Amino acid sequence: MYRRIINLALSLVILCNICSAEEIKDGNHIVVANRSAGKYVALTFDDGPHPEYTDQILDILEQNGAKATFFIIGKNAEQYPDIVKKEFDAGHEIGNHTYSHPNMTGITIEEAIKEIEKTQDIIFEITGERPKLFRSPGGYYYDELVGAIEGIDCRAVLWSWRQDTRDWKKPSVESIVKTVMSNLQDGDIILFHDYNTKGSPTPEALKILLPALKEKGYSFVTVSELMKIHEKESDGV
Repeated sequence: MYRRIINLALSLVILCNICSAEEIKDGNHIVVANRSAGKYVALTFDDGPHPEYTDQILDILEQNGAKATFFIIGKNAEQYPDIVKKEFDAGHEIGNHTYSHPNMTGITIEEAIKEIEKTQDIIFEITGERPKLFRSPGGYYYDELVGAIEGIDCRAVLWSWRQDTRDWKKPSVESIVKTVMSNLQDGDIILFHDYNTKGSPTPEALKILLPALKEKGYSFVTVSELMKIHEKESDGV
């Protein structure tokens, strides 16, 4: 069967990036932003939990009154369930990022479903809730995969155009800050990683970014919360 691969650079995703909240919620789009949200952004973290960096990030979020969405790898959740529970108990959103972070273009749809469902079960055992959001490793989707995600009552999520910090490559703190601030738009979904090898710049970048974003009038919400916001609400109308 013909499998239409969708990544962040393709036209459908670019179109989604200017969708209204209503269009985002109609089930026909992969979520990348909510341009009707006003001064709200969603901070997202992939690949965790990590025994060192996730705790650091949680502390920084708490200090700044920020909520975030963590897209968790199942095998890491098995290894560090207490950190997943800590995220959940702090009011952050837990999303599914597969069990082993496979190349989604190199496995069958049946294998992909097993990866997703196994992680749903693991997170349920830890938190008592199954995630409602899924982010595919590398941001790759195709029609069958999106259908399977919707079949388990999840939404497919990417990130906003030019808001991939590529922090997993360990760029400088200044580079991460510049990526976010120079490309910032209302309703952005910003991509970070809480799992990295030694020397992750992400916690230090967040210490700069969160106060800077607040100074510009932005508030931090989960992806699910972002999807529900209308501009009239954020404007206080």
